[in-house]
Amino acid sequence: MSRDTLFLLEHAFADPALGGERVFYCKDCMTIEGLLATFPERAANIDIVRVPWPRPREAVVEAIGEAHQNLPALVWDGGFANEIEALLAALAERHGFPERHP
Repeated sequence: MSRDTLFLLEHAFADPALGGERVFYCKDCMTIEGLLATFPERAANIDIVRVPWPRPREAVVEAIGEAHQNLPALVWDGGFANEIEALLAALAERHGFPERHP
């Protein structure tokens, strides 16, 4: 059985569509970064890949297809989650991270 892979955007990036001069971060990726930092023993069981902002995101396309480049994304044998609520639920179920409080 292979390990799950978590795709995140690089911590800071420029968006050419917004002029390319301002620097941004992804709020959902930062939420996940916080979980990884807070629970390193759980994060150690996941392969983490940080990818640049521009599309196509080749590593993500290779893993789950061109139509699913939204990040963050958790990928496992036979499935993936790349919508934040589903991803948080998958991290809790698959890796023992605490659940998000409603």
